[in-house]
Amino acid sequence: MKNQPFVGLAGNIGVGKTTFTEIVAEKLGWTPYYESVDDNPYLGDFYGDMSRWSFNLQVYFLHKRFKSHHDMSMSNGGVIQDRTIYEDVEIFARNLQEMKFMDPRDWNNYRDLFGIMTSYLQKPDLIIYLKASTDTLLTRIKSRSRDYEKSIDPEYLHTLNVAYNKWISSIEDIPVFVVDTDGFNIFEDKEQLDRILEEMQTKI
Repeated sequence: MKNQPFVGLAGNIGVGKTTFTEIVAEKLGWTPYYESVDDNPYLGDFYGDMSRWSFNLQVYFLHKRFKSHHDMSMSNGGVIQDRTIYEDVEIFARNLQEMKFMDPRDWNNYRDLFGIMTSYLQKPDLIIYLKASTDTLLTRIKSRSRDYEKSIDPEYLHTLNVAYNKWISSIEDIPVFVVDTDGFNIFEDKEQLDRILEEMQTKI
């Protein structure tokens, strides 16, 4: 295993990325980098009016994740990132454009900005995709009771799941490890977690 591995965690809203990141970082002694969610100034407005705030939200996420990549490059040990920068364009911005929530002009502008920024970034040694059904995602989202998530449309979550499966199957330049979480409780299924960690380290 590499001395300074870089693992990117991918997955839909509510799948359990933050919890997985916390536990893996603690068990392996890595530094965790989290998605800027609770302090995000656009999320509440976005879920209330996706057409108006989609571009602002995506630029905010892009800015925060680019900064995380810079910070990770300065790290002296292993790192794990809660959501990769590639999901910003391949899943969320693209889906917003296809659903007509992002203007084509904003989409082209965002995509060009993304391309320039990511050309300077190191790619992850491994992407772990946490997969779950839409019903599972809705149950988990409801259980964590974030006010700004109460208005999430189940159809929106479903379209994101479709986009994730399409994107994951198309990745060729980064190793991918898919973890089905529908029947996996990370707090209770210790043996399964150990198997996942072992396989993850084998793939790096």
